[in-house]
Amino acid sequence: MDERLAHDYLDALKHQRRLAGATLANYARALDVLLQLHKKPIATLEAAEVRRAVAILHGKGLSPRTLALVLSAWRGWFNWLVRHRGFKANPVLGVRAPKAGRPLPKALSVEATQRLLDNKAEGVAAARDRAMFELLYSSGLRRAELIALDATDGRLDLKQSEVTVTGKGSKTRTVPIGAKAREALRAWLEVRNQLAHPNEKALFVGSRGRRISAAVVGARLAAWGRASGVPERVHPHMLRHSFATHVLQSSQDLRAVQEMLGHSSISTTQIYTHLDFQALAKVYDAAHPRARKK
Repeated sequence: MDERLAHDYLDALKHQRRLAGATLANYARALDVLLQLHKKPIATLEAAEVRRAVAILHGKGLSPRTLALVLSAWRGWFNWLVRHRGFKANPVLGVRAPKAGRPLPKALSVEATQRLLDNKAEGVAAARDRAMFELLYSSGLRRAELIALDATDGRLDLKQSEVTVTGKGSKTRTVPIGAKAREALRAWLEVRNQLAHPNEKALFVGSRGRRISAAVVGARLAAWGRASGVPERVHPHMLRHSFATHVLQSSQDLRAVQEMLGHSSISTTQIYTHLDFQALAKVYDAAHPRARKK
């Protein structure tokens, strides 16, 4: 019975809210964990038992961030059960995950980013890689947004120097494309047919000619980082962080960066102001005569 209620809720999320497959899988795992911890009918669950379940999961090593996501899934399920299945109350309301310090995103320096993107690799695959990485950095795209781009649907407009993507929450935004990225994209489009399957719509394809996978994008970028001598392990989201940090350092326009990143709340974007302050603090410590230790 409870498993059926969980299935019905997940089905509603899939068809009404159109959540991404990975998000649905996370919700499903969270609900399964709750059903495993609470052996009695789910309608009998009380707030004290929710807190006990959180304590058990925390003791098993789940991070505060993961626990917050689990609680969000549980809370959403019970909200739905109250509205659509006649449950009297939501026992997850008011239960919070342990607090954790918010880690700062890692961004490359401008010099390291240039060294990475100035990779001299040649060939069709290298042309694809260069176009992907230049676009990630130029426009602050998420990896999933990059992979979802098609070659002929008009969302990539090199004449207007812009690209339109659909991000989290099915929100669409249009962002500029810089000169280096436009150059790399044109070079890739000239040779794309050498790698792409004849009927493939994807802008970026893998070795088999089909839409490139997230794992391949990550592996190729990590390889570029090693080949370019970048000491950090580079991943696609690091280019998005670098884009945000470098634009904010130059422009100081937090609202513009928020729009380009597609953040629904400016509080999410504000984390990059901390990165900017860290850079300023390093300059201060190195330059101010009263900041240095004797």
